[in-house]
Amino acid sequence: MDIEGFTRKYIKDEDENHVKERLRDKILEYKKINPEKADAMAQAVIDEVKSTLKIEEHEDKFLQDLIKYPRAQVNMGEIGVGSRGEGDFFVHQKIADIVSSTKTNALISPSAQDDGGVVKTNVGSEDVYITTAVDGIHSRLSEYPFLGGFHVARATLRDVCVMGAYPIAMLSDLHLADDGDVGKLFDFTAGVCAVSELLNVPLVAGSTLRVGGDMVLGDRLVSAVGSVGVSPYPPTARKRAEVGDVILMTEGSGGGTITTTALYHGMFDVVWETMDINFIKASEAIFNSGLIMDVHAMTDVTNGGLRGDAHEISRTTGLGLKFYEDKIRDLINPQVLNMLETLNIDPLGVSVDSLMIITPENIAEKVKKSISDVGVTISQIGEVDDRGKSRLIKDGKETELVPLFREAAYTKIKKIVGDTQPHDFQLMKQKTEQAAQEAIKKKENMVKMILNK
Repeated sequence: MDIEGFTRKYIKDEDENHVKERLRDKILEYKKINPEKADAMAQAVIDEVKSTLKIEEHEDKFLQDLIKYPRAQVNMGEIGVGSRGEGDFFVHQKIADIVSSTKTNALISPSAQDDGGVVKTNVGSEDVYITTAVDGIHSRLSEYPFLGGFHVARATLRDVCVMGAYPIAMLSDLHLADDGDVGKLFDFTAGVCAVSELLNVPLVAGSTLRVGGDMVLGDRLVSAVGSVGVSPYPPTARKRAEVGDVILMTEGSGGGTITTTALYHGMFDVVWETMDINFIKASEAIFNSGLIMDVHAMTDVTNGGLRGDAHEISRTTGLGLKFYEDKIRDLINPQVLNMLETLNIDPLGVSVDSLMIITPENIAEKVKKSISDVGVTISQIGEVDDRGKSRLIKDGKETELVPLFREAAYTKIKKIVGDTQPHDFQLMKQKTEQAAQEAIKKKENMVKMILNK
């Protein structure tokens, strides 16, 4: 419960005493305090919000511009941010546009929409490629901190590995709301450290704060884990894919998404299937075999499932990708696949956490052998061509493989929200584009002002 957001929403249009009463009641729902203290807290929040609203009448217009943010009039849920579909990809591209406007240099920047970012530097006379990645905890794992920590740690390390880098360190950013039990902090950290210990990648730094400080009631946990990797070789970025390459994939058992699906449908045994480090083992096998220089691209089958990843690779490279549905199904953990089919969830539209490798055909067998030798199943699922779009071969018929507006609905509430594109999606995109451009302009004005100060 965001009591500051609640106050901002109603204080302009409703009677202040009525807002205060409602706010006091909300506070008492969460906190075991006497009504007098709750009343004082409510009044304090109202006073603080009213003070900030005075900025609208301030004579310093430049300060007003600094405080305000561009209003797109498009909500996160409406456009599907975080739901790993078409709207989410579009918003992330606009974020990348703001990053690109800085004119700073990176070998792989957010504009590539790749798994991690890469900068190139020199140590002595040797080139070194530094990869960074960050992933957030699955929102529905707030009540299961160990699982949240375990899976988000795996996710960020995957993102470093698929760029061809050896992970060397992790860091965490942990936020727990005001009424949360501090045991959640420890359980989450233990989950991260389980992965750290299994893979010998140290957790070296982090930050622990409250969600919204005093302004957010409840016990919601939100967090992220980042990782750093290094490599003497150029990254295995998506843009390196070439016509004639073959597409390999390892068996996937899922991570945070599959765990959430299992928990919230009462299919608890499936959770155990997700508790492994096979993805990292497969990546390390390629590193240790010396094949990393020959592999063109790697990615993890996560954001929006294979549909989303295939679409992003085709969009980034301009190439076509052809996949065989039966080959893909064979590489989804049987218990996971059974759960998805039982629940009528598209296996190609959710994260199954497989490693997808795009490699020249003449070394594909060597790659498969190196990964099979560490006990991870892998086989070929498709090819790269010049068709410019992703396609799926199913029962001998070819159809275009496109992402849904949101990833396949894997919880009951997601099924209610739906995955169809809103009728006004194009208008949403226009408004979002305008807000992003306003943000770029604001950034440029502020940089000029500070430089000329």
